[in-house]
Amino acid sequence: MSSPDGFPDGSSDDAADGPADRAAEGFPDDAADRVAEFEELRPLLFSIAYRILGSVSEAEDAVQEAWLRHQASPVRPRSPKAFLSAVVTRVAVDVLRSARVRREAYVGPWFPEPLLEDPYQDPARSAELADSVSMAALLLLERLSPLERAVFVLHEVFGFGFPEIAAAVGRSEPACRQLAVRARRHMEAGRPRFEADRREREELAGRFLEAFREGDVAGLRELLAADVQLVADGGGKGPVFFGPVAGVAKVSRVLGALAAAFVAAGAELEPHRLNGEPGAIFRDGDGRVINTWTLDVRDGRIQTVATVVNPDKLGHVGPVADAWALVRLSFPGAATRPGPRPGGAG
Repeated sequence: MSSPDGFPDGSSDDAADGPADRAAEGFPDDAADRVAEFEELRPLLFSIAYRILGSVSEAEDAVQEAWLRHQASPVRPRSPKAFLSAVVTRVAVDVLRSARVRREAYVGPWFPEPLLEDPYQDPARSAELADSVSMAALLLLERLSPLERAVFVLHEVFGFGFPEIAAAVGRSEPACRQLAVRARRHMEAGRPRFEADRREREELAGRFLEAFREGDVAGLRELLAADVQLVADGGGKGPVFFGPVAGVAKVSRVLGALAAAFVAAGAELEPHRLNGEPGAIFRDGDGRVINTWTLDVRDGRIQTVATVVNPDKLGHVGPVADAWALVRLSFPGAATRPGPRPGGAG
């Protein structure tokens, strides 16, 4: 059966499009209307799936699967929003369960795929949407179980009620409330106590990126926190030559070397907000994407520089460069494709 709002009942993902759901009350089918209502909800569905998965490509696949199930149903549910949100949540939870196994074997640090822009906007929940899509928040969400993560995203970020959430994840309302309590506790324990406002973050990030462009190591040092970290996600596929680097002296030296290498390779730095935070996209001379940076700015300093150089995570940003070719150009003595390292700065 379906709930009054159109959520499919049952505990398995298959229940989302099972016989009981096909027999649920709905409206007569109209293919054009169905396409229109799905397209209107697509931004919301993607935003839900991305926050559960931390992957642009997997979120897009989950949304596509939700559409196929919606399209296959002989009747339209009374609430397409409720039905499709439930389906995309269940698909995303199933994908996340298998993805967690793969991530345990991932080479080096793992970061979410950088998000250029969140397609879903809701002025009434702008703070929740912004807080939940940052790199730091997505890494905190990784600590939750798949069901805790889904419940937290639906309730805390998008404001779904527990009756709707219970139907979506196939658990009782009391169980969902407990999942929400545990998830909230984990998230609050990991959040920084103080955060800079957006204008301050943008101004400091602009100065930092300009200092990097100029290879101004002294200028970089002034903007870095004492315990700053420079961490790269190469996944064993992108060039990463340093383990995670910590401390202002070491990080500033590495950044200075990277700045010189980018100049030698003819690369360009494009300031760009990523995951709602200040950042940059690095491109080769032909405009192809080399890597991205996301900057965590707090207490008037750069706390973390998170770089994604794994080519598998950059395809949605634009055509991807051959980063190894740039390495050979910038560092003639470097190995062509060194073996996987435990992590680093790229």
